[in-house]
Formats: sequence, structure tokens, C-alpha cells
Amino acid sequence: EILEDINREDQKVALAVQRAIPQIEKLVTQIVPRMKQGGRIFYMGAGTSGRLGVLDASECPPTFGVSPDLIVGLIAGGETAFIKAVEGAEDSEELGASDLRERGLSDKDLVVGLAASGRTPYVVGGIVYAKATGCKTIAIACNQGSKIGESADLAIEPVPGPEVLTGSTRLKAGTVQKLILNMISTGAMVKIGKVYQNLMVDVQQTNEKLVVRGQNIVMEATGCTRERAVQALADAGGHVKTAIVSVLLGCDAEQAAVALERARGHVRAAVSGHEKSNADAQ
Repeated sequence: EILEDINREDQKVALAVQRAIPQIEKLVTQIVPRMKQGGRIFYMGAGTSGRLGVLDASECPPTFGVSPDLIVGLIAGGETAFIKAVEGAEDSEELGASDLRERGLSDKDLVVGLAASGRTPYVVGGIVYAKATGCKTIAIACNQGSKIGESADLAIEPVPGPEVLTGSTRLKAGTVQKLILNMISTGAMVKIGKVYQNLMVDVQQTNEKLVVRGQNIVMEATGCTRERAVQALADAGGHVKTAIVSVLLGCDAEQAAVALERARGHVRAAVSGHEKSNADAQ
């Protein structure tokens, strides 16, 4: 009965997120041009919210091949707080501001404040400082009319309802935030060319499993054999997107890299642009 009660409440989470999609879309739309201009994305929160932001940020480099400086997770109390609560850290607005100040926040960056309650001082302080710096600021809370929502430029406030265990925001509220963070980072990476079809074409091959995954991605994207995929990856120095473009265009890795550079890293644009150039030449 305990598990059924939890599961019944969990089913309300996706519906709450669905209602917030228009606001999430606005956020992704604001993130993309900032990334292209060299701006960074900062997630900041305390407790569960902070851990979820750090988790999403830390998964982007291996999944999408981006710099760990592009999406940064900040948690009240620092890295120690990820595995053990740091009492009182979330109650300081100045700490939120100083964490951003120490990282050289600029008006190119974007700050996403995460707080289930919507009133965490650490997050409020960060958002207020970020706005004064000229940054775009976003609030993600699980209460309508939240304090961080009132402070930010854009508020995303899905309400999944009371927790099964009253006040335990690691449950539905935590799941809501996790789902939204998945949508934010994945949506932004699709828009900047880190995905082709439904494939992670910038995945970093840092272990044996990911080496095989890279081969599988090249095979699925192009329909080639594993032997051809292995050779294309070797020629491309392990760069999956270059290998894909070289196979699809039937060209060498150097020509594929040039086509990708012209297309700003988008596989589909690289392939179609190269084919159009050849057609125009003929």
C-alpha cells in the first residue's frame, strides 16, 4: 500500500510538467543564443534542488561533448553538500551572490534558480545578484507565486501537489525538477547540434562501453557496417560526428570536418550543404 500510494502520487508529476512546457520552451529559447555567444548556464539550489542541478550539469560533458564550464551546477555549501547536508548554507543570500561572483558572472550568462519551496535565501540571493549583473534569470519552483519566481525574469512553477511524506521535497517536487532539467539540457543540446536524429553524436568515448556506443551511433546514422564505422572513427580521431559525415558524404575525414565547421557542428546541415554545393558546381 505504501508503494502504491507513492506511485499514485508520482503519476501527477508528468502532468504538472506538461502544463509548464510553454515556460520551459521560453527558457530553452533563451539558452541557445547565449551558448552560441560563449555564455554559460548556472543551475543553483540547496539540498535536493542543488544536487539535481549539479547532477544535470555533470552529465552534459560526457553525453554531449561540451566543456564542463558550459553548464555549471552550484549547491549551497559547496561540493561537500552534495553528499552531506551543510546546515545553514541555504539560509544565506550573500552566499548565493558570492558563489556567482567568484565565477566571474557576466551578462552573457544565464542563471537558473531551483527551489521546491520557491523561497530558499541562497537562491534568492543568487537571482538578485545575477539580475544586477545583467544576466537573464529563471526560477524553477513547485509553488505558484514563489519568491524566486517574483525575483526572476521568467518563472517555471509546476505544482505536483502535496507530498506523500509531508514536506519531503525529494519526492514529487524533486522528480518535477529532474524532469525539467532533463528537458532544458537536452532541448538546448539538440538546438546547438549535439544530436542527430535521436543519436548522441558528440558522446565522449571515455571507456570501452562508450567506444562501442560510438561505433553503434555511426552505424545507425549511416547504415554502414561495424568495420566501416571503426575505420571512419579511426580516421576522424574518434570524433563521431566527423565519422558520420564522412560516411554519408563518401569523403575523407578532413573534408567532413570542413563541412561540419561550415555547418556550425550540425550533421544534417553539413550533409545537405555539401550536397547543395556539389549540385551548384555541376
